[in-house]
Amino acid sequence: MRQGVEIGGPVAQFKAFFRSHWTRGAAGRETPDWVWHFAYRTWLLALLFKLLGSSWDESWHFKFLRDDLAPPHLINSVGTGIAVVLVAIHTFTGMAATKRAQRLAQAGLAVFLVAAPLDVINHRINGLDLTAWSPSHALLYLGTALMIAGLIDGWFAAGPRGPGWTLVLGTLWVFFLENTLFPNGQQEYGSLEMASCTPNGVLDPSSCYAERELLEFAAQQLGRPVDYTAIEHFALPIPSWVYPLWGIGVAALVLAVAAKTIGKTWAATAVAGAYVAYRAVIWPMLVAADFPPSAVPFYLVFVGLAIDLVRRFGLPHLGEAAAGAVAVTALGYGALYAQDQLLAAPPTAWWSAPIALVGIAVLWAAGRPIAQRLRQQA
Repeated sequence: MRQGVEIGGPVAQFKAFFRSHWTRGAAGRETPDWVWHFAYRTWLLALLFKLLGSSWDESWHFKFLRDDLAPPHLINSVGTGIAVVLVAIHTFTGMAATKRAQRLAQAGLAVFLVAAPLDVINHRINGLDLTAWSPSHALLYLGTALMIAGLIDGWFAAGPRGPGWTLVLGTLWVFFLENTLFPNGQQEYGSLEMASCTPNGVLDPSSCYAERELLEFAAQQLGRPVDYTAIEHFALPIPSWVYPLWGIGVAALVLAVAAKTIGKTWAATAVAGAYVAYRAVIWPMLVAADFPPSAVPFYLVFVGLAIDLVRRFGLPHLGEAAAGAVAVTALGYGALYAQDQLLAAPPTAWWSAPIALVGIAVLWAAGRPIAQRLRQQA
């Protein structure tokens, strides 16, 4: 039966599942509602562990030299371990997953499990490599993105409709957005790291958030003393055009798809706001534990707001793409500029705004034919 009564707490549900449903089956197999909810609640727990571990990890590496067994890595590994078990259960039973969702989750887990040892090897060979934009890190993000995309696709297509359906879908989109924007943390931490090293505009390595050992290691990789150039290369090695194009352009596309699938008024603003709220809560907690702070991307709320405002007009698809690109670029870059003036923001190449506008318009316009193609393949 598809419908089912909720069975006790997590332990009771765990026992009931293995007692009644632990049999081999193909993806898309009939699944009771309580099994869907149990599976996805467990997935959300796994993603929460990965989120907390990765948030701490980025701050950790702006203070200490890398350590494979650092606490943030262990927390992240708990989430990965839960994900491994869940993918195995979906694969064996075929329950709480569509065929495409199962393939995406399997592919994502495979990419992640290959990327993790590659990242360790990369650090062994190349040393610190403290940038969130390295190839091995990109594979980690890609693997996580594929897993979450599979969860979104499965829940959207076949998850039990009811009061919790929108909440689960929206939460998955928050996790997807966080994973997408994680590389930008390099600049968000790096800009404040650089500021900590230059109080009153004068370089003073002893005032840096990073420990001296880390600064010396980073400088040795360049064959330099611990000077301004070495510290800047450690803290802000990424070109200034990357941050706005990724944080506004790519984020806008993620939020536009999220709003379309959730189908609620102000959905994009809600997803962006939830992510920003998490960032605004986690950084003072890290600072209280004596870890470096990061700039919080408050401007992202205005990117979500621009998408929701445009969607309310019910424009034809191409008109919506053009208007959305203009609104996102104007509000996104405007809010980022205001944040830069009033609070703190990473170095930004403002000349990138026209590039963002064209890119958003083109990719937004391509969204409908891509979605139609995916529906045909489902």
